[in-house]
Amino acid sequence: MRTGSEPRTARSALRARFWLSLWGLLWALVGTVAFALAGRPGWAIACGVLLLVVTVDLAVVLRHIRQGPHYQPGPDIPPYPPPDDRP
Repeated sequence: MRTGSEPRTARSALRARFWLSLWGLLWALVGTVAFALAGRPGWAIACGVLLLVVTVDLAVVLRHIRQGPHYQPGPDIPPYPPPDDRP
């Protein structure tokens, strides 16, 4: 059901974001180790920073998943009603 308020009431696909974060975590870790072993400290630092960002994103996603159906609704939960802008 479309209500016209989708940008304000949009929901995130947290499970997909979880798996993409894991994939990014793996590649950032491999990149950090590989560049450090190859003697490329600039690239190793860049991958290390990316590794930190991905780790924080993964923690946020896991927190939202664990908060329950309010943040990760299933197909049996109807969409949020549009906000009432009347005074």
